[in-house]
Amino acid sequence: MQQQELEVCVKRAEASHVLTPEEITALLGAPEVEEYLAAAADRVRHAFVGDGVHLRGLIEFSNICRQNCMYCGLRRENGKVERYRLDADTIVELAHKAKGYGYQTVVLQSGEDLYFTAERLAAIVRRLKELDLAVTLSVGERSYEEYALWRTAGADRYLLRIETTDEAVYERWDPGMDYANRVRCLHDLRALGYEVGTGTLVGLPGQSLASIAADILFYQQLDADMVGIGPLIPNPDTPLGKAVPGDFHLTRRMVALLRLLLPEANIPATTAMETMVPHGRELILASGANVVMPNVTEGDPRRNYALYPGKVCVADTPAACRSCMSGRIRAMGRFVAKDKGFRRHRQS
Repeated sequence: MQQQELEVCVKRAEASHVLTPEEITALLGAPEVEEYLAAAADRVRHAFVGDGVHLRGLIEFSNICRQNCMYCGLRRENGKVERYRLDADTIVELAHKAKGYGYQTVVLQSGEDLYFTAERLAAIVRRLKELDLAVTLSVGERSYEEYALWRTAGADRYLLRIETTDEAVYERWDPGMDYANRVRCLHDLRALGYEVGTGTLVGLPGQSLASIAADILFYQQLDADMVGIGPLIPNPDTPLGKAVPGDFHLTRRMVALLRLLLPEANIPATTAMETMVPHGRELILASGANVVMPNVTEGDPRRNYALYPGKVCVADTPAACRSCMSGRIRAMGRFVAKDKGFRRHRQS
């Protein structure tokens, strides 16, 4: 497609929130329209979710994982990681501090650590709900019954990135895992009434622009409430340690397309984007994103939740992160939202 044709596609997507797979693929592969695409996404973001940026406090409570994903620093066979597991009281204390910093949501994230049985985690969720916080869980693949127990305990959202909807690529880089089961989990979460979050890892070997386009259409079909996108940052302690990093600009174009096609969704500016490009989070916030998830974990665990090398802000305190991010958001002419950030359903 010529640039003018691509810009026509962007205009139509801004108005109708619909594109064909071929059009999405063409736009993903068109750096010449990146700024045009990002500006359109920013307008849709302003119209549908406003200028507020939702800050969600991230508590990384265990880096123990039963899975062996070949790109992840927490993979089961990585013997170089200093493993840790926070106890329930420490998790609740961190959440209490997050509330004091002004966060309205906490995100409990861990490797797939089966020490945290459904009952143990449900008990923690109940305690967090007493703090009047929205609670997001991100603890991997579990059964319908476990998800149901956490939902009953008060969990509001669940984040489970699919990473790619290309089944062959998925099963190559996530050995021992079943793509169909991942999809089953997402549909179970939707059926149980969670706000469902998912997302893509851009740059997995074997991934194509067409498969990334298919990811976007999958999220649209799922009616995902939150979609987090990040580039592959190779971890030297994993089998993909020498892979080519994911492309920042392709990732940015994907974020912008997601905003055009899922106008109501919550879309984070991920830490990985800032790790690749200084002030990358601002660039993504100006390309359709409306969420940032600062880390509120403290001490050694903050350093040891090492999905990839060079992660920004690991030496900062949670209070410093909160202050820094708030200032950066204000400098953009945006503001820190004061509500819990549930998806707004509205007419275009």
